[in-house]
Amino acid sequence: MRILILTNKGKIMFKKFLAMIAALMMSMSSSFAVDFSGKTVEWLIPFSAGGGSDKWARYYAPMLSKALPGNPVVVVKNCPGGSGTVCSNQFAQMKNGDGFTILGDSGSSKFPFLLDDKRVKYNPTKWPTVLASATGGVVYVSTSKGYASAKDFKKLQGKKLKYGSQGATSLDLIALLGFDMLGLQVDPVFGYKGRGPARVAFERGEMTIDYQTSSAYLKVKSTLVKEGKAAPMFSWGALDAKTGNITRDPTFPELPSFPEYYQQVHGKKPGGVAWNVWKTFFASGFGGQKMVYLPEGTSAEIVKIYGDAFDKVHASEEFKKTSNKFLGSYAAAAGPDAQAAAKAAFTIDPKSKEWIKGHLTKKYQVKF
Repeated sequence: MRILILTNKGKIMFKKFLAMIAALMMSMSSSFAVDFSGKTVEWLIPFSAGGGSDKWARYYAPMLSKALPGNPVVVVKNCPGGSGTVCSNQFAQMKNGDGFTILGDSGSSKFPFLLDDKRVKYNPTKWPTVLASATGGVVYVSTSKGYASAKDFKKLQGKKLKYGSQGATSLDLIALLGFDMLGLQVDPVFGYKGRGPARVAFERGEMTIDYQTSSAYLKVKSTLVKEGKAAPMFSWGALDAKTGNITRDPTFPELPSFPEYYQQVHGKKPGGVAWNVWKTFFASGFGGQKMVYLPEGTSAEIVKIYGDAFDKVHASEEFKKTSNKFLGSYAAAAGPDAQAAAKAAFTIDPKSKEWIKGHLTKKYQVKF
């Protein structure tokens, strides 16, 4: 038997050869892992069709398909119930995701987690965040109440207004607390499976006051408002990250922000504990209002692929030309920036949390 003895130079060459083989194998493995060709990505939205989150996901879906390796079909699936908690609980059972299931959320599924809602069996801080989209919202009222502008505010005072709500611990918390601060007598009807169905109830005349996040309100503006059936009151506004102040929403600059409207109708700026709590939850609920997650335990490689894909979407000419029309003028972050936005969204001042829990228990009999 012949024994091959390598010289020092031969040993070095052999090691380089092995390193090349290892690199090639890793590259091949990586390529196979990220090839979504012929696959379907299911994008879960825990709310009914027609609402802001649904419209947001359906806008992004075809562009995400183009940006992911292998161009898989991206299908939006609505799975409403429990202010977004039902679908989110199901998503939480998925571990070590393969990249073929993602979850989109909104403040309505964030707030129940933040407020220790007993229905919540999920912890979104454990999910890799690959997209974070800021948004806004607009409150409007039925013109049957005689309202056309802020000067007609007194016509609403003392009148019962009906509002379709997903629940007191959903993103509707912002609306309900805002209505209270304004002194409006709003009777919430709980149980709606998204802002979309609540808007439909408004269209049928069953509700007399409503709000929609920006992507959905853009349609309301071109239909109900244009037809004279609804009158916008104010936008929630936009958070100035540098000053912490709430300014006019850049998508609806013609409308006063909530604090600006408050000052118009009451002659003073909002203040006190309720105002501080409202600002805290507004920053959490709208600053990174809609996010996309992968299941807990998903590999760093797949997380990066999705972050890069959403970055690619944001850099595309299609997104630059159409996003303002369909989503409004808001910032969107992907990859590590999305993770930072998620961390900020899930950081709530303990005092604000305890105050709002007490308020919701006293006013709406919510049990935590």
